[in-house]
Amino acid sequence: MNTTWKRWGAGCLTLVMTAALLACGGGGDDDDDAGEATPTALALSELGRYTSPQGETAAEIPAYDAASRRVFVVNGALGSLDVLDLSDPAAPALVQTLGVDAVGAGLGGINSVAVRGGIVAVAIEAADKQQPGTVAFLRASDLALLGQVQVGALPDMVVFSADGRTALVANEGEPNADYSVDPEGSISVIDASDPAAPVARTAGFAAFNGQLDALRAAGVRIYGPGATVAQDVEPEYIAVSSDGKTAWVTLQENNALAIVDVESATVQSIEPLGYKDHRVAGNGLDPSDRDAGVDIRAWPLLGMYQPDAIAAFRVGGQTYLVTANEGDAREYDTFAEETRVKDLTLDPAVFTDALCGGPCADDDRLGRLNVTAALGAGADGHTALYAFGARSFSIWDAAGTLVYDSGDDLEQRTRALPNVLFNAGNDENALDNRSDNKGPEPEGVAVARFGAKTYAFIGLERVGGVAVYDISTPAAPVFATYLNTRDGDAGDLGPEGLVVVPAADSPNGKPLLIVGHEVSGTTAVYQIDLAY
Repeated sequence: MNTTWKRWGAGCLTLVMTAALLACGGGGDDDDDAGEATPTALALSELGRYTSPQGETAAEIPAYDAASRRVFVVNGALGSLDVLDLSDPAAPALVQTLGVDAVGAGLGGINSVAVRGGIVAVAIEAADKQQPGTVAFLRASDLALLGQVQVGALPDMVVFSADGRTALVANEGEPNADYSVDPEGSISVIDASDPAAPVARTAGFAAFNGQLDALRAAGVRIYGPGATVAQDVEPEYIAVSSDGKTAWVTLQENNALAIVDVESATVQSIEPLGYKDHRVAGNGLDPSDRDAGVDIRAWPLLGMYQPDAIAAFRVGGQTYLVTANEGDAREYDTFAEETRVKDLTLDPAVFTDALCGGPCADDDRLGRLNVTAALGAGADGHTALYAFGARSFSIWDAAGTLVYDSGDDLEQRTRALPNVLFNAGNDENALDNRSDNKGPEPEGVAVARFGAKTYAFIGLERVGGVAVYDISTPAAPVFATYLNTRDGDAGDLGPEGLVVVPAADSPNGKPLLIVGHEVSGTTAVYQIDLAY
């Protein structure tokens, strides 16, 4: 939706296109506490760490198998799968590294992993990632290859249904560098009831190609050069309902969500996610890396939610959804949408000095902020600015209505840390380094239920650490704790994937949180300490 603002009134303008969202990333959406005691407080403590010798990108997505007490970690540096022994969670140890050659020839790297009932599913891109990829099924205890099946281009995330009989894969379908080849995005629905003979069906988007104008008008970003709807959508993360009948798929670059009927393997709808109004009190941000410090306040711009990970939970028999609103831009050799505000022509009737406390395009105001050039242009210059991501996590109901957004809370809580500077990047400890580009950048999310309480664990990709909120009252989450185990430019850097291990499945009888850190190449094991 290209919204033009001719005046900035004193009132609150809310531009939120609702969408349906559900879950992934750890924890299901069942709200039965099975008589478990309810904690009064939750904290995280560092327990153990495995550091890959490959370093950067060597620890991305983790998954855990209770029977074998193994953690399976995507090693992006090698395009392989590291298998860790977690028998002693204080000292994770490498068992072996599984390369794609164990699956077959002509394959690229492993992108994602999921585990259910002793079966490991790995999503593997082709050597030419614009070609169809593969999902392989392995036995967790000995890594024996059981079966494999072809899926769509660039399988980027795999997840099991609760009963383990179905695996679903988000096939991102990214174009090549010069955009001359742009494969269709899709979701593969795999019958994995017999992992030795998996059968895949494709939930595609070709049926929406004739709805391009209507989808754009509704707020879905379809903007790749010459792309159809099916080519332009890029499935990122999948959530599956507890009954296995419905899946929700984030289309991050499109700022949208796809709702999939699993039984028929069809995409039911594409829903726009809308925009966060950063002019509203509590929705502020620090937009500049040249303002000599922390300056979190309201600014005249919108944020595209663009979630990466999503997770579902249930309260009172109703399903709610939590998203980590990371943001992402398309940057290719022949097509790039990201630009700084100061490089745009701003409509002077809209972006007045009074609005920004001085010239809006100055470096210490909005000038350095990265925004999309693909939205907001008017006859006299840009009349609206759209930043990537929302620097927040959001909660939605199952119908897609926004119930809660954390506003500027993540930036506020990371503004004065003893071990890392405000909005530092994940590869150096520099003050304000990421203020002009998505701030703390929430990327991963997992949910877990303890007694009658449900908690969301939010990984902050740039400044680092995991923020935890009690989301048992979806409209009013309560901050629980925040743990950041980096030390300047060392320690755990760049959290990406998170998985919660329930106490019943844990080697030490305590619930655990396992986090893959892609920049430091570390897999961290945190103990979830519950007080009663």
